[in-house]
Amino acid sequence: MTTVYNIGSINIDHRYALEHFPAPGETLAASAYTRSLGGKGCNQSVALARAGAHVAHVGAIGPGDEWIEDTLRAEGIDTRHVARIATETGHAIVMVERSGENSILIHPGANRALSAEQVESALRSASPGDWALCQCETNRVGETLSLARELGLRTAFNPAPFSAAVVADLPGLDLLVVNALEADSLACALGCAVEAIPVAMLVVTRGGDGCSTYRDGQRLDVPAFPVVATDTTCAGDTFIGYALAGLAAGADLAATLRLASAAAAICVTRPGAVDAIPARAEAVRLAAGASGT
Repeated sequence: MTTVYNIGSINIDHRYALEHFPAPGETLAASAYTRSLGGKGCNQSVALARAGAHVAHVGAIGPGDEWIEDTLRAEGIDTRHVARIATETGHAIVMVERSGENSILIHPGANRALSAEQVESALRSASPGDWALCQCETNRVGETLSLARELGLRTAFNPAPFSAAVVADLPGLDLLVVNALEADSLACALGCAVEAIPVAMLVVTRGGDGCSTYRDGQRLDVPAFPVVATDTTCAGDTFIGYALAGLAAGADLAATLRLASAAAAICVTRPGAVDAIPARAEAVRLAAGASGT
């Protein structure tokens, strides 16, 4: 079975519900507070697992946070490559206003302390044809993806937080997932049209307007599912996890993206990050109902 090795962040999310985002100098009282597991890497690993993929997470946590490993293992995620180190676990301050929009402050912590030895050991345990997935919340992204290619792994990259310079220096990607603004910024940096960005497959997410996929000179558009959003925190991570799970399983591309869009739609109707990611059966029901099958 194909495995996705996700070299990704692990955060503890501190989530505050607000009427509106604070203006400079303004002090607000939150109407609710929750603590949960998050981080783009962790979110995507959970989404992969709930979508049915076999996933191994490669990351790091700090002292006293062993509960995180227990939580990931309960999702069926291989945690043998999650290191316990002296640096504190990364955390995020997530502010969500009444409309569902969010604003996030991240302290990287252990996410920026991955060692070359740890990453190499994890990737060398993979088999050719497995996937390596990265985001931009950990260190060693470029060397990780380069090593993965050398070892015969397929490479997927979600460059968030976004940097056009980082992506421009990473030719040969099998899958790149960006939002529409990021796609335009990258195309400008490369001096080409979006559809000419030099990766094997480009997926551009467009929020409520769905997504567009570019592969082999062909474009495939998949619409979004109309829902009332309450929290958009983990929508992109949910989409990516479901999409890559389908690709890793060799599923039909259009069906894969429709299922990923359904999962993301369900996610935005729920508060939080990991807690908002739907089980595969939920996404299948929405995708099937909307497609009339």
